[in-house]
Amino acid sequence: MRHLKSGRKLNRSASHRRALLRNLVTSLLRHEHLQTTDAKAKELRRWTDRMVTLGKRGTLHARRQALAFVRSRPVVAKLFDEIAPRFRDRPGGYTRITKLGARHGDAAPLSLIELTERGDRARSEAEKKRERRRKAQQKREEQAAKAAMPMR
Repeated sequence: MRHLKSGRKLNRSASHRRALLRNLVTSLLRHEHLQTTDAKAKELRRWTDRMVTLGKRGTLHARRQALAFVRSRPVVAKLFDEIAPRFRDRPGGYTRITKLGARHGDAAPLSLIELTERGDRARSEAEKKRERRRKAQQKREEQAAKAAMPMR
C-alpha cells in the first residue's frame, strides 16, 4: 500500500521525473503560466511553491538552493527580484490550477497552471475563455428568444 508516500510517479523513472519537474518549474517561472496535464500540474504546484518560498527568503543560501533545482540564472534572478516580492504578504498558495478539459488525440485531462499574481496583471487565460463562453451562451439565448417570437 502507498500510505504516506507523497508525490506522483507520473509513469517515469526517478531521474526522468526530476528532470521533467525542473523543466516545468523553470518554464512556469519564466512565462508565469503553463498548459499541461492535471497530474503534472498538481505535482508542479508543490515544487513551484517551494521555489517561491525560497525566493521570499531572499538569502544567498536560498538563492543557491533555487539554482540547484532550476539551473537557469535569469529565471532565478526573476524569481528573487520580481516574483517573490509580489508574494511577500501571501502565506502560500502561489499558483492557480484551472481545468481546461480533454486534450484532442488522447483525451488526457488538461489544466492551466499560473502564478496567482501575474506580473503583466493580465487576465488569466482561463478567465478569458470563460468570458468567451459566456458571450457565446448569451448570443445563443438571444437567437433562441428571437426564434421563439411570433411573426406578424
